[in-house]
Order: sequence, then C-alpha cells, then structure tokens
Amino acid sequence: MENAVSFFCPHWGSEGIPFIDFLKRVKKSGYDGVEMSLPLDAEERDAMTATIQSFGLKLIAQHWETVDSDFDQHLFNYTTRLRNLAAADPLFINSQTGKDYFSFEQNAALIAAAESIAADTGISIVHETHRGKFSFAAHITQQYLEAIPNLMLCLDISHWCCVAETFLSDQEAAVDLAILRTKHIHSRVGFTEGPQVMDPRAPEWQEAVEKHIAWWSSIVYRHREIGFPSTITTEFGPFPYLQHLPYTQTPIYSQWEVNTYMMALLKERLK
Repeated sequence: MENAVSFFCPHWGSEGIPFIDFLKRVKKSGYDGVEMSLPLDAEERDAMTATIQSFGLKLIAQHWETVDSDFDQHLFNYTTRLRNLAAADPLFINSQTGKDYFSFEQNAALIAAAESIAADTGISIVHETHRGKFSFAAHITQQYLEAIPNLMLCLDISHWCCVAETFLSDQEAAVDLAILRTKHIHSRVGFTEGPQVMDPRAPEWQEAVEKHIAWWSSIVYRHREIGFPSTITTEFGPFPYLQHLPYTQTPIYSQWEVNTYMMALLKERLK
C-alpha cells in the first residue's frame, strides 16, 4: 500500500542557526514540513510562515509556552497563543495543554477553549501527551478522552513510559483508546526511566524502539483504513533530552542525525 505518511522536522534544537539555513537543511533531508511555535508579533509570524511556504514545506504549529500557575492568566495566555498560531493557517495546531496540578474542570475548560478556537478559525487543534500537562499519564488521559468525545491527541507515548515506569502492558485499555483518538505522532522513543533513550540505533535500546514502532504502526494502519493522512514529527530532542558527557558537555550523538535516522526507519517500516 502506498505510504501516506508525511514527516515533519522539529525546529526545537535548531534555534541557534539562521532560520533560512534550518529550512534548507529540512528540505535537503527529505522532510515534508516543520513543526514549530511562532512569534506573537504578527509581522514576524507572517514573515516566517511565508519563508516556510517558499521552500515548499508544510507547517504544523506548536504551542508549549503557556505555564502560568494562576488559572485565569493561564487561560488568557493560552487562548492568545492559539489564536495567534491559527492566524498562520497551519495544517493544524499541536498544543501542550494545561497543567498536571490543575483540576479536571480547569483542564477541561482549556480543552473547551481550544475547541471553540478551532471552530472559529477552521484550524483543528490536537493535544500532546506530555509530562506536566493534563495528559501526563495514560490513565489520567483516559479519563479526559472518555469525558470529552471531540478530544484528539498528538501521541508522544514516550512520556507515559517514563511516568509509569513501564511499557504500559498493564494499561492496554488506556493506550488503545489513545491510539483511536490520535491524529498526530511524535516519534521519540522513551523507556521506563526516561522520555528519550540514549540512542535508538544502539542494540540495547531495540526493545523500546520496537514497542514504540508497534504503537505508531497501529495508528498509521488505522489512518489508512479510514482514509486519514498520517503525520509524524521525528522529535528526538536536544540537551537535556539528549545526554551530554559529564564535564566536557559533549553530545553523545547528533540530534539531527538521529531524527533523520528515525524518519528513514519509519519510512521503511510503515510501507
């Protein structure tokens, strides 16, 4: 069957190089687009999105910045940033939403605000499974999915493995529901004591790699069955996700090389 998966490169980790150079590298590496946040300044935002389009690349807008502990301020900043991202006309917005210490009702109000913005703008919003957010654990996210029928996810299941200290074999119902409600994938590989394995190419990490590929495959195959396009961001992160050697602070591998390796691996495995 034809591979209908589009691959996106995270801007995270490449902020230190000129944006044009980053986009040239993205294009040369064979990505279909980029996933990134955008400035609140409308002129800067529009200039960046125009530059992305000039390279023939697609954009997934990413929200992660809202961290206020005061809920009212959090809600205001959250909706401001989502509306700003929607104005850039991305494929969709991937949002790290809420806080793990907010009440169910508070986090649900944020999700409802995102749904309202999506309805107003025509830009869909998915919510990333992430430590520190409403979706920090499989069993907690299950409660939101069961209560909010329109809630859709960006599944970064590496976080759940770290939080649960397992590969989630004892939470199959929660994982299965999340897979059914996943629109977008972050293909970082986690393990039982961290959200990112030391190097997914190394033989000692292949058990974790295979478990993640099995989850991602089930999402992609389901998308194909229903005619839905799959999107994957190869989101192995920079330091401190990427380990550095003590004292010298030398990275143990190239973030860029590992992410392009994951793209090539998944293109082959998801044929």
